[in-house]
Amino acid sequence: MTKIVEKAPGKREARKEERREAILAIAKRVFLDQGYSGASMSAISAELGGSKGTLWSYFPSKEELFAAVLDDATKEYRAQLADVLKPGEDVHAAVRQFCKGFIAKVSSPDGLRLHRLIASEVARFPEIGEIFYRRAPLPTQQMLAAFFERAMDAGTLRRADPLFAARVLASLCLGVQQRMIWGFALSAAERDHEAAEMADIFLRAFAPDPAA
Repeated sequence: MTKIVEKAPGKREARKEERREAILAIAKRVFLDQGYSGASMSAISAELGGSKGTLWSYFPSKEELFAAVLDDATKEYRAQLADVLKPGEDVHAAVRQFCKGFIAKVSSPDGLRLHRLIASEVARFPEIGEIFYRRAPLPTQQMLAAFFERAMDAGTLRRADPLFAARVLASLCLGVQQRMIWGFALSAAERDHEAAEMADIFLRAFAPDPAA
């Protein structure tokens, strides 16, 4: 059998990836500092250095750049979530770990700033609401739904629409973030306590029916 060896990226490809990462880092800061409306491709390009064509060659529009920033900001969390929601994982432990990690993610300083940005500007720029939903909440809900569907098939959760169950759990957890957006300060210990409570509420609500 012939062993296939992946070719290491060349210097040109490595430079392109470094350039792309630099663009995303600058764009993230500009979006969070200035808002979606205040952020301009020209300003991001000027801070990046080089010609304006460089930025446009990577991202042809501000919408695509915003989507890429969201993808980059959530890729590490999605990898962590995939590890939490592995097939065969104990449902109770996974739900509790999800709640703790999800609340930590959405109530982080950048998480709060991003949600404030979306809430304040989505009426004027509806496209950012759709971009945000499809790049952040929806993938999380879909990963949860796939995990819940396996648990429902195994009888460890009661039968229901798995995507609905995922949205219920996410909505429970977002109550913590909502209070923090309003200016209430919650310590890490308080957030962890609420995460455990939300997990228990969900697990009781979707516990298997003894009569089934």
